[in-house]
Amino acid sequence: MTRKRLLRGVAVAGSLALTALAVPASHAAASGPIPAQSRSHAADPEDAALSFDSAAYTTISVTVDGRPMNVRWYKEICYVAKPVEAAAQQTGLMGSTTTISNTACGYQSMNVFVPESAVGDQRAPVYFAVNNGGWMASYIKASVADGKSYDSSTSNVGAALKAGYVFIDVASRSRGLAGADGSSPGKAPAAVVDAKAAVRYLRLNDAAMPGSAERIVINGTSGGGALVSILGASGNSSEYDPYLAQIGAAGLDAKGRSTLRDDVFAVNAYCPITDLGNADTAYEWLYNVLSTRDETGQNASPEDAAEIAAAFPAYEKSLGLRNPDGSKLTAANMIDTIRQEVIRSAESYLKADPAHTIPALGDTFEIQSGGMGGTPTTKSYVNDWIDVDNATGKVRSLDMKKYLAFVVTQATLKTTPAFDAVGVHGNTTSGTETNLFGPYTQKYMNYTEFSWDHNDVAGDGSGIDDTGLTWDQYTSKRGATVDDQLHLINPMDFIGTNADTAPNWYVRNGTRDRDTSFIISVNLDRALQADKQVKNVDYQLAWNQPHAGNYDVPEAMTWIAKVVRKAGDPLAPGHHG
Repeated sequence: MTRKRLLRGVAVAGSLALTALAVPASHAAASGPIPAQSRSHAADPEDAALSFDSAAYTTISVTVDGRPMNVRWYKEICYVAKPVEAAAQQTGLMGSTTTISNTACGYQSMNVFVPESAVGDQRAPVYFAVNNGGWMASYIKASVADGKSYDSSTSNVGAALKAGYVFIDVASRSRGLAGADGSSPGKAPAAVVDAKAAVRYLRLNDAAMPGSAERIVINGTSGGGALVSILGASGNSSEYDPYLAQIGAAGLDAKGRSTLRDDVFAVNAYCPITDLGNADTAYEWLYNVLSTRDETGQNASPEDAAEIAAAFPAYEKSLGLRNPDGSKLTAANMIDTIRQEVIRSAESYLKADPAHTIPALGDTFEIQSGGMGGTPTTKSYVNDWIDVDNATGKVRSLDMKKYLAFVVTQATLKTTPAFDAVGVHGNTTSGTETNLFGPYTQKYMNYTEFSWDHNDVAGDGSGIDDTGLTWDQYTSKRGATVDDQLHLINPMDFIGTNADTAPNWYVRNGTRDRDTSFIISVNLDRALQADKQVKNVDYQLAWNQPHAGNYDVPEAMTWIAKVVRKAGDPLAPGHHG
């Protein structure tokens, strides 16, 4: 899929078929920045229902680094005026069933935690945490609990509270959500729309709430890393306004025009599962170009893998990205680019602490695995891929073929395709992101050309077999929505445009992460580096880390404090961003 900057005018109205809402044609405007508002805001009629009640809190007590702290808890604030009602029974990513109590607004609420040091502080940063994994819907949670103890060196929650930040857990709709009416109201771009609505709630109530809406730092991992990436990239784009209006988000007037901003100050993203329309292509290319799938016995569908991978060179070229040395980033130099990033990761790790060492060639990495409630196990893997001089902290050599084999041995590869597998060759049980797309009334819809053209599940409403149309024919049809859904969750389509992209980015992807291609985070970094709005990008492959997040709390919090300090007083005249 080629990179798309703007929605087709007809597609904006067509996309609202997802929610059966008619909107004025004026809402089809291309994205564009809107003026900064002052902290006082003339409320639109619906905004009165979204006013913050500063007295509606419960005081809880926690311990951070052994010291007691009182925290004000503003519980389950519904941040939209017209929330989507959810079914009481919800099914998670692994098939487990949960009964939720807040069916009215449990997926469009926030828990706000204010440490006693931030009460009355209009300058404190707001640490805005999304808790989505795998692009799944995220029911409201409370990361701060009465009586709980936190270690600020390992807990981002404890570190934020200790720093005097307002900590917010933000729920959002997304894939897998069962609506009370039997529909699937979490289809893209619902998660992004909800996150934007939460930011707008904070802006609407900025003068009444502790903390500053001009210092919102958004944090997420995996699908949550992707969510904060698109939220950070697409600030104030009017392409989302019709969706925001439908759920009663703050700052939309009677004509559907935005009167509030939804840009953010900083993004703290871990292993973002983003650019989904091209994620399969990047994945298969990376793990086939050096025969990784073949040589590790993980190529069950070699013809499919080759066909998907073949699209990568043209896609990468279409992005027009450049490496720090000014060279064009292409398929021809991608492997060496990743190699240099892994070397930088290893050397940064060694430099960070004199006690840090990397096993010599022939020695072993001891890697602990086991999650999702399982018992952790430690396995040994021979280092046959990186030669390091621990004394000087320098990498002598790195064998990319053996490195990729190591990555997919300690954590086996995903299927082919990796992200859009439902419906392909009769597959109806895959947990891939296919059900993030399509109308609310449809279980799933393929969102990549390969999967669309290879869908053979009769009656699922997706693919050539049911529509009689190829991917190109279907997406060019009036009223088609799936390509617009892709666009509205892809940060690559907004970075470098006239959307108000966040000025500060901290992005990490583990060197052992096989959940998405390293290419995805490399591309994100290079795009951000080229965006003149972006002032600070701290990107790195995190040494010896798997698909995970918040493993570097002291480093990340130091970065946040630095960019906040550099930005100056958010209350000073003219201080926006």
